[in-house]
Amino acid sequence: MPDTKPRADGQRVLADLNALRAIGTYKTGVHKPTFSEPHKESLDWLVQKLPGAGLTAAIDGIGNVFGTSAKSGPKLLAGSHLESQNYAGWLDGPLGVVYALEAARVLNADPTVKGAVEVVAWCDEEGHFGSFLGSRSYVGQVTEAEIDAARDRTSGRTMRDALAEIGLSGRERLGVEPGRHVGYLEAHIEQGDTLESGKLAIGVVTSIVGIWQYRINFTGEQNHAGTTRMAVRKDAGLALAKFCVAIDQRFPDTCGPRTVWTTGRITLDPGAPSIIPGGAEMLFQIRDDDPAVIARLEQLLRTMADEASANGPCTVTVEKIRTGAPAMMNPSFQDAIDAASKALAGGRSIRMPSGAGHDAQMLATVMPAAMLFVPSIGGISHHWTEDTADADIVTGAEVYVEACRRILAG
Repeated sequence: MPDTKPRADGQRVLADLNALRAIGTYKTGVHKPTFSEPHKESLDWLVQKLPGAGLTAAIDGIGNVFGTSAKSGPKLLAGSHLESQNYAGWLDGPLGVVYALEAARVLNADPTVKGAVEVVAWCDEEGHFGSFLGSRSYVGQVTEAEIDAARDRTSGRTMRDALAEIGLSGRERLGVEPGRHVGYLEAHIEQGDTLESGKLAIGVVTSIVGIWQYRINFTGEQNHAGTTRMAVRKDAGLALAKFCVAIDQRFPDTCGPRTVWTTGRITLDPGAPSIIPGGAEMLFQIRDDDPAVIARLEQLLRTMADEASANGPCTVTVEKIRTGAPAMMNPSFQDAIDAASKALAGGRSIRMPSGAGHDAQMLATVMPAAMLFVPSIGGISHHWTEDTADADIVTGAEVYVEACRRILAG
């Protein structure tokens, strides 16, 4: 007998994504920073759409949007985020929200489905004001003091001011309700080229890497660039440059097969062309899904700093400023995504880790969680040229809705 179960409406999914793309458009992408007018307009768009999926909409005191169901039976939480990086892509975040909305439309109206999909759009996954503030707030990891201290990384605007400007001051922040949800499912573009290069349709995420970040400071001696002999200089900028090269030379012997590391920002003090830098700072990040690998690399980093200080002419210190433990995705949810892929995508799926951080890693601390990836053209993300083929978006939506159906069926 043919499969008569209601499926995702691919054209409706594409229309929704393009409607969100039209808010805050920048070239072929969007510019939709957290609590900007385009972000607020996107939140309002979702609030207006949720009743059509049988859900009651609410925005909480940190800017999370929730769509809740009164339907009896198990509830699956599903979603992603609606803000973007600055001048970035149109799918990073909204794809997962629209897939969740579509799953709620299809499954909540289906009398054969026990339970319901509830939809969420987490606030500030992209970190304009902090680290996963929306999803971390939901799982109880954000204090009022952290919100007091939060500033927009681009403008310096306080989070309190931003919340006030969009009418959320004094509103309650909602938290996880123990036992309400069987788990959480998030869809996302891959942000890499594994799926595209392998001609695959679906990535079944096995784990989300941990992110460890360090501030490495170099202290030398500020002096005149024209009169100070090379032999006696204590150039903190040069010490930093040599240290960067040494990392790339020494880390490969200690890292794991999927470890990546990045020097994301370098600052020289005072930063003038005629002054030898007396101080230098680099922000350095390591990502891996194995804490043991990170422990080895952190020890190596500190050993290298000690060696550099001992050898001179500058001193080097390492300060850990962020620890992000990796999150394992639920095996039975992975199986549900795989089974849905076999049914609707010809089994063109692969199990793979996520090298990027996602809200799902926060949800995994309080409930079973899983993620589904769709291909990214050229592996590009966090840039306005980010894109995914319409056919891949539609296939992903069909697999996502079927995976939700299977998870709710238990």
